[in-house]
Amino acid sequence: MRVGHGYDAHRLETGRPLILGGVEIHSEKGLVGHSDADVLVHAIMDALLGAAAMGDIGDYFPDTDAKWHGASSVGMMKEVAGMLVKAGWVVNNIDSTIVAQAPKLAPYISEMRETLAQALNIDTDRVSVKATTTEGMGFAGQGAGMEAYAVATITGSR
Repeated sequence: MRVGHGYDAHRLETGRPLILGGVEIHSEKGLVGHSDADVLVHAIMDALLGAAAMGDIGDYFPDTDAKWHGASSVGMMKEVAGMLVKAGWVVNNIDSTIVAQAPKLAPYISEMRETLAQALNIDTDRVSVKATTTEGMGFAGQGAGMEAYAVATITGSR
């Protein structure tokens, strides 16, 4: 078994869609990035790639490549899942945390878990998504951005 850790952060901007865990969240502000800026999926992809010692998402989906401009992060994660399978790895579980002051994310957690599990071709009970605030501290607490942390475990024949 191997363990990987991932982290991502993006700033928020008025008038952009907010996508987290592949789910569109009702919000006046959305995350800014080259793709859809889904911090949760980006952190999970980095955790998976890290567990397999296969680099990070910038190696496969660079922000200098127009192909990934506005791309679905869930679509990119499906590609990562395929790379892991091809390399002989199986995803065991994902544990993740979104750090954001607003909006409230509890109503979306179940759908995020289902979307992520489907993209990784694993059971939903192997995917944990949590959300927390920083009680007003730091850039996430001040509403300037969001961040996400993820831990992934994989097993394989390597």
